[in-house]
Amino acid sequence: MSMGLVACAGDDPETSATESGEPTASDTVSTSNASMTATAATATSNATVTTADSADSADTSGDTTGDTGDTTDTTGDTSDTTGDTSDTGETGEPVLDGLTLEQTYEDGLANDWVRIERWSDDNPGFIQEDRFDLDARAQQTGQRLEFFDNDPVPHSSVFLLHYAPGWDRAEKPVPILLAHGANDQADRAWANPGESGDFGCGQSECPTTGMMQDLAQRGYAVFAITHPHSQGDNYFWAEQIHDAIQIVRDRTGADAVDLVGWSKGVMSTRMYASSLTKEWGTAYQDDIRRLVLVGGPNLGFDYIFRYGTGHNNGIYADYGGIIHAPGPHDELLVLGLWQERAEYGIYKSVKGDNWRGQLQMLAAWDDVYPLTATATNALITWPVGDSKSTYYGEGEYTGLYARGKGIDFAIGQGSIIEPMIDAGIPSSVETYLLCGDLNLDDKDVLIQGLPNEIAGPSDGIVFVDSCAAEDGIGNLAEAVILEDVNHLKLGWDPEAVDQIDAWLAK
Repeated sequence: MSMGLVACAGDDPETSATESGEPTASDTVSTSNASMTATAATATSNATVTTADSADSADTSGDTTGDTGDTTDTTGDTSDTTGDTSDTGETGEPVLDGLTLEQTYEDGLANDWVRIERWSDDNPGFIQEDRFDLDARAQQTGQRLEFFDNDPVPHSSVFLLHYAPGWDRAEKPVPILLAHGANDQADRAWANPGESGDFGCGQSECPTTGMMQDLAQRGYAVFAITHPHSQGDNYFWAEQIHDAIQIVRDRTGADAVDLVGWSKGVMSTRMYASSLTKEWGTAYQDDIRRLVLVGGPNLGFDYIFRYGTGHNNGIYADYGGIIHAPGPHDELLVLGLWQERAEYGIYKSVKGDNWRGQLQMLAAWDDVYPLTATATNALITWPVGDSKSTYYGEGEYTGLYARGKGIDFAIGQGSIIEPMIDAGIPSSVETYLLCGDLNLDDKDVLIQGLPNEIAGPSDGIVFVDSCAAEDGIGNLAEAVILEDVNHLKLGWDPEAVDQIDAWLAK
């Protein structure tokens, strides 16, 4: 999933009382998309917005980035290189603008993919990013571990490109590249919404096929990327979007692609289209026909900092948390003693810069939608603890159960929402926005197992005002808001697929 949109869906959520009397969620979603300053909240006023009723399904989410270390600009040379081989590998593949095909897999692939390739980018701007390393939650697992050459923490220069059935005989002339969100990957996001278990798709029972299969069956050549660090820097992700587009164009002969970003994937796809890069990065290459931004924090989000200590039970191991997502605190009261837990917190610290991708998506919305006195995870509603100290930091307010520096401090450490808007998507790119708007009084449509965004109209993670904002979009073709389709369902709900198909088939 793609955000604070901390993360995407994970294991089955469970709820129970904690020391602070708040519910426990073993699954939490962190949207890499969703929060902005109060002055920008009215940005949807000029957009073309259509409201549609929702269908009976849904799923996915996503997103994170941050500043990179000192690097130099490079475009990469083109030369012939021999890749490594395996049982299904290929050798002698050429490099595309600094890209090297390291391995190809075609046998025994899960989730209906017909081909998966591991590529590396020789741009020295890529670094080995910090990761949350107390347990395996930040590591590559399952079949993807094999595809990453059995490296659980692959270097940020390496990525996977997935091929859908029929990619080489598609009826539609423009290929599609799908970009996932935070704490996610191409399998769960686009091919098997139920891979992480029930509730991982935004409802109690999950389908085993997703948008990839649906679009492929409709005659599109569909590709998807899996990034090496599921909470990685969006500057790295944006550069890999450029890389993947190069490969897709080379494979298909297309002049341009249609690009679909979901949750945190909205950040990376939008950043590439806007030429928002580091000095070593690649500016937009006029290779996107249509850009579809799904459930994105186009004006940022503050979800991580709302609802006080309500997020902690799904994240901090002290409370049984296992979600790969940042918390809003760097100290916890455990068994009556204050304990440092900086490695869990979203802030950069001596414990690392583990959540740079999430920092990049932050913006404050409290002037538009004030903090609430309660939170709900669709199962129960409870009074919020340490709400103000969590949001505003220690000072005027004091945390009783947890301490943190507050959202303004975090924004100052790496938010790039305003630079992204200022950079702007060029008018040559037809841009579409797809958002969800929940009836917040209907628990059946909320995301179960984690605090839902209930302070204002939202998809459960991202405010509609952020998702549907036209700020910085040079050519907004249409914005559609699906009623009662939550953030996790936007990636696979039949109505969402139909809408994207209608846009791309034009």
